[in-house]
Amino acid sequence: MKNTTLCYIQRGNQYLMLHRVKKKNDLNEGKWIGVGGKCEENESPEECLLRECREETGLELTDYRYRALVTFVSDKWEGEYMHLFTAEGFTGEIGPCNEGVLEWLDKKALRSLNLWEGDHIFLDLLEEEAPFFSLKLEYHRDTLVRAVLDGEKLTLPWRRC
Repeated sequence: MKNTTLCYIQRGNQYLMLHRVKKKNDLNEGKWIGVGGKCEENESPEECLLRECREETGLELTDYRYRALVTFVSDKWEGEYMHLFTAEGFTGEIGPCNEGVLEWLDKKALRSLNLWEGDHIFLDLLEEEAPFFSLKLEYHRDTLVRAVLDGEKLTLPWRRC
């Protein structure tokens, strides 16, 4: 299982989103996601977060929170432990990204984007200011077939009331 980070950088009621349209053989191709990436050898999740955000956006994070551990299981892709963060403080200017197009988007507009189905679950939990959580997402191809939040199976398809 690989370790990765994902961060939703916030500015007011917006998140900085990355439309993954530049990399070949990208499992996130065409999807909108936060910023982050794979942890390097001997790198903590926090060190990976800071490095990946700097590399992908040009921003230096100054205020961030570790929000969740998301476990991905797939019949198509390598398993993954994703360390999920949000950030409200940063310095610098957004630069070009070699993985896609960066855009500040209203949080309410995210639901109409091409997101992974499981992303809706953790975005809802982030918006609710849920305490630290563990979420397991199981995919068959690109379809979410099972979700478990803190040991409790969720009903799919996910739609928060």
